[in-house]
Amino acid sequence: MANNRDDTNAILDTHTELDPSQHDNISHPPQSYTYYHAGPLFTLAELHTNTLLSQAIQRKSRGKFIPILPQDLEQRDLSPQSIRDEDLRALLACDLAMFTYDGAELDAGTVVEYMVSKMADIPAVILRSDFRGAGDQGGKGDSWNLMSSCWPRTVGISVDAMFEYKSSLSRSIGTEGNGTNPGENMVEEIAQKVLDGFERVLKEPPRLPKELRESVYHWLALMPGFKNGGDQQNAELLAKLCSDKQAKGLLTDHTGSHHIRKLRCVRRLAARVK
Repeated sequence: MANNRDDTNAILDTHTELDPSQHDNISHPPQSYTYYHAGPLFTLAELHTNTLLSQAIQRKSRGKFIPILPQDLEQRDLSPQSIRDEDLRALLACDLAMFTYDGAELDAGTVVEYMVSKMADIPAVILRSDFRGAGDQGGKGDSWNLMSSCWPRTVGISVDAMFEYKSSLSRSIGTEGNGTNPGENMVEEIAQKVLDGFERVLKEPPRLPKELRESVYHWLALMPGFKNGGDQQNAELLAKLCSDKQAKGLLTDHTGSHHIRKLRCVRRLAARVK
């Protein structure tokens, strides 16, 4: 199993390294973030779309948002639990996460990963590109099951993929597109929407209180019943992740000082009026 973990670490390293041409443009830490690119990964279309969209997100963000794809981590010679464990560890290690919520019924594994991300207070973007109506919210909310909606630190993005494709197709055959690929144009447009969602959700304050952070992450190390590593090793790993996220500002509420400055400004304006 040690070799398998080494292989996984090598893949993670590959995905957190940038193309040499991007080094001059990447934001300095802590303004670069890894994100877990979650969604169905069972068909050619799904695997291909995950790859193209994640590449577009990293490219358009100039390396600010670096994707970790579970389809690149999975090793088919592992047991089902080992595959699950590696995916959960990768999710918990990432700074943000994106979840593809397509289909008349949501992919069950993606929903589980989304809920784990909320337990860890990970900022998340949910992307739905399926133009078919779905869910149980009667058109008054999201196009997916109500129990997966209304969670903090989550930005939902709904895109009509067919409309986006037709728009890209019109541009590609006109003078504006100069014969560009409509599929690529569509992916670029959707990637920008995801980037905007990441930027929005990063501004939302964490929900996890300071006094509970270490305890919650300790429980997250025990809760899944990871097959390898043992409770002590997994607890140490999650404790380090918790510390790293706090150092990066992902579990630190910066809104307090902002509100204080805003209140002081209002008071000064009120004093001038008087």
